[in-house]
Amino acid sequence: MSTKLIQFSEPGKFEETRFEKIHNVIFDSSDKASIIVAQEIGELIKRKQSEKKHCILGLATGSSPIKVYEELVRMHREDGLSFKNVVTFNLDEYYPMKKENIQSYHYFMHEHLFNHVDILPEHINIPNGTVSNKDLYQYCIDYEAKIKSYGGLDFQLLGIGRTGHIGFNEPGSHLNSGTRSITLDHITRVDAAPSFLGIDNVPRKAITMGVGTVRSAKRIVLMGWGISKASILKETIEGNISSQVPATYLQDHDNTTFVLDVDASSELTRIKTPWLVEACDWTEALKLKAVVWLSELTKKPFLKLTDKDYNDNGMSDLLSLEGTAYDLNIKMFNKMQHTITGWPGGKPDADDTYRPERSDPEKKRVIIFSPHPDDDVISMGGTFDRLIQQGHDVHVAYQTSGNIAVSDVEALKFAEVSKVMNSKESNVIIDNLKAKSGNEVDSIEVRKLKGSIRRSESLAATRYLGLKDENVHFLDLPFYETGTIKKSNLSEPDINIMCSIIEKVKPHQIFAAGDLADPHGTHKVCLDALFAALEVLKHHEQHKYMDDCWVWLYRGAWHEWELYEIDMAVPMSPDQVLKKRHAIFCHQSQKDGVMFQGDDSREFWVRAEDRNRLTAKKYNNLGLADYEAIEAFKRYHY
Repeated sequence: MSTKLIQFSEPGKFEETRFEKIHNVIFDSSDKASIIVAQEIGELIKRKQSEKKHCILGLATGSSPIKVYEELVRMHREDGLSFKNVVTFNLDEYYPMKKENIQSYHYFMHEHLFNHVDILPEHINIPNGTVSNKDLYQYCIDYEAKIKSYGGLDFQLLGIGRTGHIGFNEPGSHLNSGTRSITLDHITRVDAAPSFLGIDNVPRKAITMGVGTVRSAKRIVLMGWGISKASILKETIEGNISSQVPATYLQDHDNTTFVLDVDASSELTRIKTPWLVEACDWTEALKLKAVVWLSELTKKPFLKLTDKDYNDNGMSDLLSLEGTAYDLNIKMFNKMQHTITGWPGGKPDADDTYRPERSDPEKKRVIIFSPHPDDDVISMGGTFDRLIQQGHDVHVAYQTSGNIAVSDVEALKFAEVSKVMNSKESNVIIDNLKAKSGNEVDSIEVRKLKGSIRRSESLAATRYLGLKDENVHFLDLPFYETGTIKKSNLSEPDINIMCSIIEKVKPHQIFAAGDLADPHGTHKVCLDALFAALEVLKHHEQHKYMDDCWVWLYRGAWHEWELYEIDMAVPMSPDQVLKKRHAIFCHQSQKDGVMFQGDDSREFWVRAEDRNRLTAKKYNNLGLADYEAIEAFKRYHY
């Protein structure tokens, strides 16, 4: 009997369409979705307890299930949920991999779940990454047999990789495959690289449950978070079953639910182009999205779209609502044109009715929040320059030290220069760096040096743009300062620091990173810190200045806003593009071999220029002015 999450229909969103072959629900946030998933697991555990049976769970690792495990721990501590009847089998483990290694899934599971609940140690099963190569084949057979000895998995929790892998079942995996060793796809290793401080440190092999093992589970829930998973999720949910996308095998499982957040669902047909699925409630935002899509599909500028173009592409009801293509085209053309401004702080003494920013006050107090010490110039260097040149009181606040992104080689170079200058700490730092092995955590002295390198580079960039040193703030949010890729959870001290800088500046404008696709997750935590601070400040009578503060979100080096999402587009001249490049060059430790650049081999300055030029080209293709480059922003209403 199917036990799909019927309760998902209320807090989530699911509308089955002819395009979709797997049941899926969409939530506003991954946190909300994770709580619902944890609740289902908790109910299953309790039901099995009432039947005096073991509850057999297949568990996943990675960033996707972390909040699920946090909620299960909370349920154990606060609600008395016991795990004594729970038997777990983890999906996979790197090979070779020692249990005590902080990158091991054995370490991950104990840190996030097992150390905090009353599960019996003998009920924990995680593939052993230290099994000898000659014993590995039999070990995998025994692991498979042990799962079957318990009658199979009652519940399997999954994430999904960008190759479409579930567990470590990479493209080419067979439908009936069992537990085995496997060679990891290059993309999988690239995605894991931030956790290992570089792809060279990522193991090439792993042990994984097979597709057949996963599909034998009585219930499967797959979680997908973030825009980086959107494309593969569309292919999995709407495409044909293929060994090249192993997750598509789940289409034939009769009790599977994909749980997605808004960004992860963004490529699904019913989300991206709902007019192709059913009659739409044509909001102004949806009209713009549809006309931009039609312009890009037909390769025609707005003003050349015809009635036939609309009718031939499932938009006849929109045309009927608006009257004629001519009227609709003009309306959408004006809407996009009004996003363009060379005055990101507002144009003084100008009619601002159709401008993205207010003209008053003429000179604004501005905070640019930068998660890392280079996101400001990478993502909005041209706008940063404009704000300064147009006389606004600009402040930049670097939310984290960025020390983890400085390579040991770079740090050693600076330490040896410092030694020449007779620095007392230099010898200690040099000895620490030379003695460091593998992914060992940096000493406090080394982290301090690496942070200082990032600070100096940031000051070089802001001085180049003409910003006063006293307007540069290094927040060093505590969540980041762990010395490892894994960060602490956002906490009250982080939020207090954010509140403090906002209270100090009393800004009319805040610019912040809205790009959540960075491979190490820092951008999301930094954005959450801002949102939490805004919630605190807006409710206090003494903070009435917040009523006049507008928040603009920029995106980083991985994704840009879609055209229909853009509320402010700031054009750049060729000279400004070059000036922005030179500001990025000030961050020398991040040039020529970036530690966390994801699957894009281009340097950040190249990515930024290509992205800004592409945005300008897209505007021009809609029939708007031809600019050298454009930086884009979306307004956040809090």
